[in-house]
Amino acid sequence: MAFDTSAKAAGVAVCSEEKLLAEFSVNTGLTHSQTMMPMAQAALDCAKLTLNDIDAFAVAAGPGSFTGLRIGIAAVKGLAQTLGKPCVPVSTLEGLAQNLQGFEATVCAVMDARCKQVYNALFTCGGTPSRLCEDRAISIEQLTQELKTVSDRILLVGDGAELCYAQMHASLPQVELAPVALRHQKASSVALCAHRLYAQGVRVEAGELIPTYLRLSQAERQLQEKNRK
Repeated sequence: MAFDTSAKAAGVAVCSEEKLLAEFSVNTGLTHSQTMMPMAQAALDCAKLTLNDIDAFAVAAGPGSFTGLRIGIAAVKGLAQTLGKPCVPVSTLEGLAQNLQGFEATVCAVMDARCKQVYNALFTCGGTPSRLCEDRAISIEQLTQELKTVSDRILLVGDGAELCYAQMHASLPQVELAPVALRHQKASSVALCAHRLYAQGVRVEAGELIPTYLRLSQAERQLQEKNRK
């Protein structure tokens, strides 16, 4: 069972091996704490499963919204600990790249990190997504300069895609937006990534599951700046 609460939309999916059994996604303005568990129960009901049938719980562990990540991870930790099941943390950016598996392009996963920055990673996705760099926080200007060295098709995916496209397309004619149906986080993609990781032995106990923020929160940055003065 996979959860993604890293951005405005929230999603839950149940997969068996590489078969998607059920998936729910909402983007209604309700808080993730309001929508996530009802979706999880609905997904189980549709798949005719119970929580005891789940072998592992996967979650988009970051980067992303600080509050959203905490909600999803807290829920997964609670379920996994109660049931004695392992957790599989998945990079939100790798989950986004999974949306575009089979596309012959350089996939540029971008999430709006505010302050003229994005959370970013680059992948090739002709087959299973393969990383070209680690997850990072980077300025849009710096990312634009880096992508000028890429000659093939570039697909932007994630909630920062439109923002980056608006600033990049004039100087990067090879850059495109991913199809709208594939542009945002999907819990099923997190589940597929988690399936590969689980098969490779990547899993943690509930107490070891932590979010990956990549940078300090705004409040922490402001406190650091205040302490420097």
